[in-house]
Amino acid sequence: MINFNKNYSLYIHIPWCLKKCPYCDFFSKILIKKNKKIQFKYINSLLLDLEKTLTFFKKKIYIKSIFFGGGTPSLMYGKYISFLLKEIRKKVYISKLAEITIEINPNSISENQIINYVNNGINRFSIGVQSFNNRNLKNLGRLHSAEEAINAIYILKKNNISNINIDMMYGIPGQSLNDSYQDLCKAIFFKPNHISWYQLTIEKNTIFEKYKPKNLLNDDILWKMFLQGKKLFFQNGYFQYEISSFVRNYKYKCKHNLNYWYFGNYLGIGCNAHSKITLFDNKIIRIIKNNNIKQYINGNFITSINTLLYQDKIFEFFLNRFRLYNKINKKEFVKSTGIKVINITSMIDKALKLNYLKEDNNFWYITNKGHLYLNDLLEIFI
Repeated sequence: MINFNKNYSLYIHIPWCLKKCPYCDFFSKILIKKNKKIQFKYINSLLLDLEKTLTFFKKKIYIKSIFFGGGTPSLMYGKYISFLLKEIRKKVYISKLAEITIEINPNSISENQIINYVNNGINRFSIGVQSFNNRNLKNLGRLHSAEEAINAIYILKKNNISNINIDMMYGIPGQSLNDSYQDLCKAIFFKPNHISWYQLTIEKNTIFEKYKPKNLLNDDILWKMFLQGKKLFFQNGYFQYEISSFVRNYKYKCKHNLNYWYFGNYLGIGCNAHSKITLFDNKIIRIIKNNNIKQYINGNFITSINTLLYQDKIFEFFLNRFRLYNKINKKEFVKSTGIKVINITSMIDKALKLNYLKEDNNFWYITNKGHLYLNDLLEIFI
């Protein structure tokens, strides 16, 4: 039986991009042309996929956040997004306070689209800027220009949208310390309530892994960029609440991502989407969807259903939870995993001895050293 005591988040994957970014390891396919027929088929497949996923439940569930990710969701026709949200509301309860996010790219959005999205309940916009430097954008393989990014932000501001996230990146091949500083200064100038700022990493199965870019930055310059950026955020009234997330006001924390970091439950629909469902006996199942678009559209939605092993639950809980910059209630661990604290004493003791963690009777606290050596800390829980 499903545990109904927890609200769910819903992730919707839109798989198309105009071009595959060389650093991106998310599932996406090149959209040759904006084909209405295949988009409409995909939208209907998303609804059928949701219906099939909901057969795991005996009651209508509550959704506290929705996230349109990709790919490039803003390539999808606005009327199809509108239709999709309308139909989803028939199948699940969506909280009146639900955060509904859509990722947009500066070169694939218009003011009419923005207005359409807002009219259909989308209340959070995450814009993939990465850099305001055209040379660095070219080195990242991005299609948009700095000017297009600025224009897209102005469109959002013009329409009185307050819940805006700007995605920024540092460690771009050939990027200087001053480039990184100027990028953040420009992002902060627009006073978005949320900025995601993360370091470029070379991920497996990406173009950058196969063809290593020239002028990759060394650890020394990356460390200087990191310290410089953190200081700049602090000086401008931003608070870090997660490894790569900064807010001006805590009410603008990304609720959808927080659900992941708190090891919450979520449903994923669309090609290569993942779901995590907790049963009453604390068994956790993961559902992975098909990453073949043709097969997916033909109704072959689910690739695998797996049950998390005992050790996996421990590791995944801390993998997610250590991303956040706040204390961890020990009861939270027990409730999320069904595992007693006494069963991980040896792991915790090792982390305490290395000064990665501190603890009291009720909480664990990740130290500054723990954040700096996060991979080493996580290895203790593998």
